[in-house]
Amino acid sequence: MSTWAAVVPVLTLVPGWLLAMALFWLPFRLAFHTRFWVFCLVYLAIGSMLFFRPIQRVALVRLVGARRLTADERAIIDPVWGQVTQAMRSSPRRYLLAALDADDLNAFACGGHLVVVTSYAINVLPDFELSGVLAHELCHHLGLHTVALTVRHWLGLPVTLLARFGFFLEHVAQAATASFAQRSDGLTVVGTVVSTVLRIGAWLMLVTILLSNALSNLVGRTAEFEADKRAVQLGYGPALSAALRRFVSMGHAAPPDSWRARAFASHPSARVRIARIESQMRTRRSRPR
Repeated sequence: MSTWAAVVPVLTLVPGWLLAMALFWLPFRLAFHTRFWVFCLVYLAIGSMLFFRPIQRVALVRLVGARRLTADERAIIDPVWGQVTQAMRSSPRRYLLAALDADDLNAFACGGHLVVVTSYAINVLPDFELSGVLAHELCHHLGLHTVALTVRHWLGLPVTLLARFGFFLEHVAQAATASFAQRSDGLTVVGTVVSTVLRIGAWLMLVTILLSNALSNLVGRTAEFEADKRAVQLGYGPALSAALRRFVSMGHAAPPDSWRARAFASHPSARVRIARIESQMRTRRSRPR
């Protein structure tokens, strides 16, 4: 269900994406006489390359600010990763591991094959807890949670660029009106109209992005619970719970301080996740064998 629900934020972006693509296509058409549907298909085809491992190794790793694992990091993570993928009946070579230089316990999955772990998590977490974190991220891939997320980011790129460009032009129009149209009522009206139109267009693009982000965060919280549940079913509940408890003990799990922060949070609270994981493990232990 979380996999299908992840399509909803993508669909909310489609109208804004088509409008943004149409505006970018107009000058392109004058130069190359390309049809609009061809222009859109080429853009989608370029985006589909983000799901190929060689492209991820070269481009996607850098886009998320990660890097390749060092020899020391690979000596730590490879044995754990091999055990996790074997337990889930998957091939370790199917996925690409990368490190993110950061001083916090974190990991995330993106694209179709990429798993990123912070250098701090690799060096600090015991193998037992690291296996729980890796199992959780692999469950995101097995649940296809990262596919819709990657597509949404790619579709949102021209919408975001158009919104920023619209706000920039609005400021330019306001500055030009204030500088050159002070003595002409007609130019003042024209400048005001142009500025208003640009503001409305930019806000429409921005609202599209914000709506998609809000829906994506809602779906993302459900996907986190689904990945936790699958990790518990595969026997990694204790390891994942221990890693989350370490995360809480380090002070990284402060609850949201407002309803808005809770509504727009991309991840559920670590404490809530721990409670659910513990409940699922108790349920599994109480079932008759």
